[in-house]
Amino acid sequence: MSAASCLLSEDQFLCSICLDVFTDPVTTPCGHNFCKTCITPDWQVNERYQCPLCNKVFRRRPELHINTFISEIVAQFRREAQQKASSSSSEQQAAKPGEVPCDVCTGTKLKALKSCLVCLTSYCHTHLEPHLTMKGLKRHQLIDPEKNLEDRMCMKHDKPLELFCKTDQTVVCMLCSVVDHKTHEFVPLIEEYEGKKAELGKTEAEIQQMIQKRRLKIEEIKESVKMSKDGADREKAEGVQVFTALKESVDRDLNDLIKQIEDKQETTEKQAEGFIKDLEQEISELMKRSSEVEQLSRSKDHLHLLQSFSSLKDAPPTKDWTEVSIHPPSYEGTVVRAVDQLKETLNEEFEELFEAELKRIQQYAVDVTLDPDTANPKLILSDDGKQVHCGNEKKNLPDNPERFSKRVCVLGNQSFSSGRFYFEVQVEEKLRWFLGVVTESVNRKERTTLSPENGYWTLGVHKNILTAYDDPPIRLSLQSDPEKVGVFVDYEEGLVSFYDVGDAALIYSFTDWSFSEKLHPFFCPGLNDDGKNSAPLIICPINQSV
Repeated sequence: MSAASCLLSEDQFLCSICLDVFTDPVTTPCGHNFCKTCITPDWQVNERYQCPLCNKVFRRRPELHINTFISEIVAQFRREAQQKASSSSSEQQAAKPGEVPCDVCTGTKLKALKSCLVCLTSYCHTHLEPHLTMKGLKRHQLIDPEKNLEDRMCMKHDKPLELFCKTDQTVVCMLCSVVDHKTHEFVPLIEEYEGKKAELGKTEAEIQQMIQKRRLKIEEIKESVKMSKDGADREKAEGVQVFTALKESVDRDLNDLIKQIEDKQETTEKQAEGFIKDLEQEISELMKRSSEVEQLSRSKDHLHLLQSFSSLKDAPPTKDWTEVSIHPPSYEGTVVRAVDQLKETLNEEFEELFEAELKRIQQYAVDVTLDPDTANPKLILSDDGKQVHCGNEKKNLPDNPERFSKRVCVLGNQSFSSGRFYFEVQVEEKLRWFLGVVTESVNRKERTTLSPENGYWTLGVHKNILTAYDDPPIRLSLQSDPEKVGVFVDYEEGLVSFYDVGDAALIYSFTDWSFSEKLHPFFCPGLNDDGKNSAPLIICPINQSV
């Protein structure tokens, strides 16, 4: 029997009505086999007795008997399948918590390999085999193991959710499509699935692109931090070098001062030692003579005293010490002269330091040109946009919102909202001028006070006084008036600094400001004053060999 069953196809054990393995198989007169429980109800309902497979009609209802031969083959097949399932179940893993168990397994539930959307059942490897081999079951839709298969059934009609309603954007069953969604647009789930999957693929690609951009931004930030650290290390090293050199200069000049004072004191002490030595020598000689005189004066022998008196040695020669004295050296001016020398040394060090600092800042030079749309009508700009001076007459120009109406000034075409930038302006031969940067929203129609609070960070000369227009304004004192002024801005640091380019010296810095809008270079050549202040402000090319 076993050999015979192995020769038969497994499809022959399948009832064409229930599509499952025969249960109590019966044979119709036309030779086809069905489960007794499948064919009997069909013939009880219908008036015609017809074979469901070949459609042969019988005049009378055939008397059906169980086909013992097929029953034995089916029974043998079931036993072999059960034995096979028993042997393979020991090799398969039992379902763990959270995993989908096989619905067919009795006793220990094995881990499900697939779930069937037609049977609404989950199968382990063994119990899944009929769905992989039998013709009728192969048509069933298998998915990855799913716990709640009921969720894939329409709760209203108890039918599989097979369609997607594009109108309501929801999944429905076949009955829903003809009852509740009659006029709506439908597509098979697989079609909508493919579409949504394509959308998800596109979304995933966009997300990956966003992730990549952010990773690149992280690398950019890390590189910025590294550059910042490298810059900080260089600045610290240079600072240590500069301050070490300054300290050495101070220590050297201090040592020279101390040595100079000590040399004077040593000379005084040596002179005093010489005087004291001579005095002590004279005292010693005088004490010897005093002893001889005292001894002779005690003699009671008149003859001896008179004879010895004439033989006394003459007094040793002595110096007249009346005019001799020690004059302490004068130290007045010693420290002052030393400080002046130190100041001269430090000034040389400072000049070298500021020259190096200016060279570094000049690396951020930008090409600035004047914006004629912002120029006050009295201003005259050169064709190349690099020079500006004030004329005597007011030109007839359109009063556009960008133009300054009350103050004779003009802005640069360029604006900056990040980073560092630097430009230089010649102010030679001018009696009055103002330079710096302003915010883009600065009031251009009223004559507001020049101050950071009003959006101005400027430096200028008025009535021969150099002033930083902070709040309040700060008068500055320089050894000489600058002929060329450098303007440096570090947007993120909130720093605006002005340099005397000729002397490579820092004039003034506005610090710790928080910029929040674009900054424009600002130029004000001052009124013409009948030609006395007619010299132009000139935006200069940067000479980094300073």
